[in-house]
Amino acid sequence: MTRVFEFLFWLGVVWLGYVYLGYPALLWFIGLFRSFHAEASDSYLPKVSVLISARNEQKDIGWKIAETLAWNYPRELLEVLVASDASEDGTDEILANVSDPRFRALRLQERKGKNEALNRLHELARGELLFFTDANSHIESACLRKMVRHFADSRVGCVTGAERTIREEEEFVATIGTRAFLDYESLANTLESRLGSVLVCDGSVFCIRSSLFSKLQPELANDFELPIRIGSAERAILFDPSAASYEKATSDPREEFRRKRRICCQGVIGSWRLRHNLHGLRAWQFFSRKALRWLGILPLALCLVSSAFLVSNPFYASALALQVVFYGLTSLGWLVAARKRQGSRATAFPFYFVMVNIAALTGFLDALFGRRFNVWESPAHSRGPRTEVPLQGEKSRVAEAIVQGTLTVAQSPYTELEPEKR
Repeated sequence: MTRVFEFLFWLGVVWLGYVYLGYPALLWFIGLFRSFHAEASDSYLPKVSVLISARNEQKDIGWKIAETLAWNYPRELLEVLVASDASEDGTDEILANVSDPRFRALRLQERKGKNEALNRLHELARGELLFFTDANSHIESACLRKMVRHFADSRVGCVTGAERTIREEEEFVATIGTRAFLDYESLANTLESRLGSVLVCDGSVFCIRSSLFSKLQPELANDFELPIRIGSAERAILFDPSAASYEKATSDPREEFRRKRRICCQGVIGSWRLRHNLHGLRAWQFFSRKALRWLGILPLALCLVSSAFLVSNPFYASALALQVVFYGLTSLGWLVAARKRQGSRATAFPFYFVMVNIAALTGFLDALFGRRFNVWESPAHSRGPRTEVPLQGEKSRVAEAIVQGTLTVAQSPYTELEPEKR
């Protein structure tokens, strides 16, 4: 029996070690022998359609449209399309106030969900490239040019950027954990991009060729489904860390738990429906980066239970003691988060790590038992404008006024501004 528990303990250790250390190390090693180099060009400037699905986004949609129309990109080559998914607040009124000829909006009379809204917008889009972003994501003025340049290489089908959290005066446990998670994801994306094979995109900032768009399924995540299909079509998928979106990270761990649960559920359903699109390198990537991580609570349990049974051995007793300390910090992090107090890394990292793994398992079970997320509510605590906009010059001052509410979208001079010089 001792050997069985020893096997289970080391199975858990190897599982966790492979997911978080071994997989990135193997990506780095493979990149030494197999790498993708895109022939990027700053002079490549195709027409781009920006697609935004909005549901009750009156806090954000005004500055989002104004900010997007101000991007450093030729005016005649940029259009912004917004679909209101049966919004019930003031979103539609704000959209009606926008008179820029580069802007179009439509309303879904019945709530259909994000993907159906994007499907409808794709029917209106005239751009060679489609840029997907969220209504609450701030994006730097030069971001689009940074991403578009990679498409000068006909082998590139998709480019994604990096999501970053907006630093605020108070740093909560969930916020610190989210930032650490995004840093890890950025590392994985960078290593995958060396192979031209980023597995999934960031939904707030990614761009694809319009010709590669396929009708989105309502239960799946568009930033999961589209790159899986594009990768299956043997097109390169790249990550550009200099192209960033900025969002407020939620301070509420319950919101973050629900978000991770939904994302995992959508991912599990998507992996089953798109299983024939995963083969070769990308099948290995999916197994390593997604499937094993979704079940990450299992190796944690294996290590804890098996070391408890092997406590008579000094080595396993030490391992158990370290785990007790780890879960003690996790519990402390939970208490701090529940009381909405400022956190520290010592408690935030363990708490967030365990919470995300529990959420992933819950989402996995949701998928198995038939729960679907065609529609969902946006996190209330992570919405709303920020006080610092990553723009420059006159556009920055105009965007600042919109953020502070002293200037409306209709009054914005954005439509009269020339694109910023590079």
